Amino acid sequence: MKELPAATVRKLDHFGRSLSEILVHSRAAPGKSLRWTIIANPKAGGFTIGRRWKRHERALVETMKAAAAIPRREAEPSRYARSAGGRGVTGLCLTTGPGHALAMTDSLCEDMAGESGTFHLIITAGGDGTSLEVLEALYQAPADIRARCAVLRLPLGTGNDGAEAWELEDALRFLTVPTRVDFTRGLRLSTARRDTWPENGVFPGKPLLAFNVLSVGLDAFVTHMTNRMKGSLPGDSYKLWVDIAALLYDRIYRVGSMELAAYCGDGTEPRHIRERMLLCAMGAGGRRSYGSHKMILPDERNVCVVRQMPLLRKIALKGLFTTGEHIHTAEAVLFNARRVILSGEYPILAQMDGETVLLEKADFPAVIELTEALIPVLRKI
Repeated sequence: MKELPAATVRKLDHFGRSLSEILVHSRAAPGKSLRWTIIANPKAGGFTIGRRWKRHERALVETMKAAAAIPRREAEPSRYARSAGGRGVTGLCLTTGPGHALAMTDSLCEDMAGESGTFHLIITAGGDGTSLEVLEALYQAPADIRARCAVLRLPLGTGNDGAEAWELEDALRFLTVPTRVDFTRGLRLSTARRDTWPENGVFPGKPLLAFNVLSVGLDAFVTHMTNRMKGSLPGDSYKLWVDIAALLYDRIYRVGSMELAAYCGDGTEPRHIRERMLLCAMGAGGRRSYGSHKMILPDERNVCVVRQMPLLRKIALKGLFTTGEHIHTAEAVLFNARRVILSGEYPILAQMDGETVLLEKADFPAVIELTEALIPVLRKI
């Protein structure tokens, strides 16, 4: 990783010191000795984009004021964070590239195995990619480790749909109000040939997981192209690719008929759909957004299927996905399911919280299903 600009280093140091001062007053896991680890992406927009940093700096100041009224507690950076680098004194561990947050969380969990009697708070400071890696590592951690920790996801990236709140001031409030630990579900994608995928797969040898929305189709194409062009296009490149995809998606990927079987898990008959599908999105629950707050699942239902439609209709409706009004159109079908099985004839992209993989004919049937409730997260009481 290249040396960070001096201005970014100053922001990170200020962020780490401020968060440390808040954490020694935190109300998380009362009555227990608190250890924290902050896994931060120094290239996240919340640190590098000036206007966002100013807003975040104000949020830190206001939260420190609120925290000062709470008695100090026994709390300090985790043993792993203190040994992880020069910023260990504040518990701040910086990622250097894809996969690093996952590796750091694996190491943290190994370190936690030899330390009992404490509660660990793992804080992610980045976007959806950073939090995805941390949660993926926790998903595969031993149950006794997950029982002694919780995750707080701070919205410091360009995409923050998986964070506890969209604004930093709201997410930081989880540290100054009474909270509990809830265990939440994720989503797992498996396919007919998953075990034989080559080593250049998205997560070779590991489950394909998401913890917000897992989907296939046009939206995955938008995510894929946004990831490829990230850093090259100014402004909201996701929105730009939504506009482009409305025009070009059908020319790049053939939108053929797909079969879907949805199972609720309550013993009722499965729901069957055979349609030319533009996309199918499944959330870990309802009321989910993706692509920087596009409300794909605006109510309690956790699956949305959008039928193929003519070009002019795509152009007319694409803005409705930001507000969630698409659910009132004839093309959208929403329902609840614990397991969805998809089959099709043509290649189609899938995305898992912003990471993409191409599904080909040999991958069908593909299964998207809710995982067990394994991930410990803070919830307000």
